[in-house]
Amino acid sequence: MQQYITPLDYLILPFILMLVYAIAYRYRNKHYPPNHPLRKYFLPALTVKIIGSIVIGLVYQYYYEGGDTFNYFHDSQIIYKAGKDGVSNWLGLVFSSPDRSSLTYYKYIQQMHFYGDLSSSIVYKTAAIFGLITLNTYLPTAVLFAVLSFTGAWAMFLVFHEMYPKYKKQLTIAIFFIPSVVIWGSGIFKDTICMAALGWLTYSSFQLLIKRRVAFKNIIILALSVYFTYLVKVYIILAFIPALLVWLLFLYTKKLPTASLRISVNVLVLSIIGVIVYFTLTLLGNDILGKYSLENVAKTAEVTRGWIVYASGDEGSAYDIGKINTPADMLLKIPAAINVTLFRPYLWESKKVIVLLSALESFLFLFLFIKLILVMGLKRIWQTI
Repeated sequence: MQQYITPLDYLILPFILMLVYAIAYRYRNKHYPPNHPLRKYFLPALTVKIIGSIVIGLVYQYYYEGGDTFNYFHDSQIIYKAGKDGVSNWLGLVFSSPDRSSLTYYKYIQQMHFYGDLSSSIVYKTAAIFGLITLNTYLPTAVLFAVLSFTGAWAMFLVFHEMYPKYKKQLTIAIFFIPSVVIWGSGIFKDTICMAALGWLTYSSFQLLIKRRVAFKNIIILALSVYFTYLVKVYIILAFIPALLVWLLFLYTKKLPTASLRISVNVLVLSIIGVIVYFTLTLLGNDILGKYSLENVAKTAEVTRGWIVYASGDEGSAYDIGKINTPADMLLKIPAAINVTLFRPYLWESKKVIVLLSALESFLFLFLFIKLILVMGLKRIWQTI
């Protein structure tokens, strides 16, 4: 078993933590002075993110004894070593994608696991940049990933706090303290970068389109957020844009004088949005969307399902919602897919402690869901939405 977490990690980690908290304390004191309603949430939310990044690293090193997080880090180590041979080598591997046959870069490229995979390259290149501060040690680098994720999560929190200031505690729990999000959205993963980008995407969209605060800063944030989300996981953009359009629609039609007019306008515009989204996905096609195009999305879902069944083995975290051959099959699988996403693994499916922790979280979601239905009723829930 290769040791990616070494004694040097534990030596450098305290200094990185001191640097992070020195900056965090200064930022909090400047923007959230005593008696500010958000002051007490800032540092605990950051701390939970940092703990998550360290814990998942330790789990992968000492429990799983490997995994993608270390493969990303391995590639960043190669870039770090290339930098020792010359600054131009480091710059070339971080800010461009040299050809595999390049005499200058070949000896580095051949050692990298993910070279040529654009979405993965964002992760190991980010790790390589952070490695300049952390001397390319895993745990300190993971902490900086957690900080990056936290900035996006906090930006998202600010949006919903501005909309619903009475629900600070509930929003804090939903955005910062769900265990699986803490674990998988804090370490050296694609999800961490997506969490950061999605948070800033929500923030900039809110500022520009809802509050109409047209500023150069918000435009740049929006552009960068879309760019990085697209590079890492394009399907997040495909899910976000229709949701954003529906959000805008409901906010603006809320001002219409009568319920019948609101319903008519909503139905009409939603139909138009659906048609536009369909033809946009069709026109973008394979060149831009790749495996998430309309032609390939069913096949991609089926491949993903098969891989999860295989990779999960007998741990109890696998799922199988049946064959997916066409987009129509996907529509029929929506209820089962939502069930898998929110409510599984069930408690009785857990065969290992680490899966049991996930099952406990899923059980809590199921409990809250059932409680919501019993307390509010389906009619009131629909009216609230």
